[in-house]
Amino acid sequence: MRYYGSVYRPPSEAYSLIVQVTYGCSHNTCAFCSMYKEKRFALRPLQEILEDFRMARKMYRHVDKVFLADGDALVRKAEELYVILDTVRELFPECQRVTSYASPSSIQIRTEEELRTLRAKGLTMVYMGLESGCDEVLTFMHKGHTAAHIVEMGQKVRACGIALSVTAITGLGGPELLESHAIETAKAFNAMNPEYIGMLTLMVEPETPLYDWLHEGKFQLLNQPQVLKETRLLMEHLDSPGSVFRMNHASNYLVLKGTLNQDRDAMLRTIDAAEHDLSRLRPEEWRGL
Repeated sequence: MRYYGSVYRPPSEAYSLIVQVTYGCSHNTCAFCSMYKEKRFALRPLQEILEDFRMARKMYRHVDKVFLADGDALVRKAEELYVILDTVRELFPECQRVTSYASPSSIQIRTEEELRTLRAKGLTMVYMGLESGCDEVLTFMHKGHTAAHIVEMGQKVRACGIALSVTAITGLGGPELLESHAIETAKAFNAMNPEYIGMLTLMVEPETPLYDWLHEGKFQLLNQPQVLKETRLLMEHLDSPGSVFRMNHASNYLVLKGTLNQDRDAMLRTIDAAEHDLSRLRPEEWRGL
């Protein structure tokens, strides 16, 4: 397979066939994000994309899942996306799902008819970053959208039959916005009621504005007790029946897994146990928990 620059995919796409449909991210100004910085956003030539799929068919005997990279596949013309999905279905009749990242902007430019057609042609799920339900956090982090707009686009996707996986980031509001970040993020999740909810923990990457702000004293990271407090607040305010909740990314030191709302109390008990264990340690021992 042919790839240009760094390629990123969700953890659940580890065993998927990954083909770049676009290069980079059309927004690419989020203050916390270091992805795609080495390349400008561009549409990959359609014929190259189709060639890659034909190459993959010769290389792989069985392909269950396909992920359309990079950060914004849905910005392509609808007719080109139809051709891509038709090609996947023709070459890989055994394929069970096709997924991609989607931004609020790329969802907005798609009509509901186009989204329904994409679903009919095999686009089964999209991954969208909420990051926070708190507008103050979103503005500070240069997300480029309000929480209400992100929620609206998530609802649009779901109404058109495409499954939705949404992520947010613990600690993104720092200590000052801890409570509003947790509670408003839970409210945003509830309003979208996505099939999947994923929580990451903030990791500050070099060569990002957030990295500079941290070292200039303009931003402060949460300590472990604060992370647990924020996680508890989020969990207490989640009301999203049927959503599969995962907090098991490499960035997370506390693993939470369950289905809402039925497993919420069990996950709260896991948080209780972590807080209890943490209370018995000195601050210098927290990271070893």
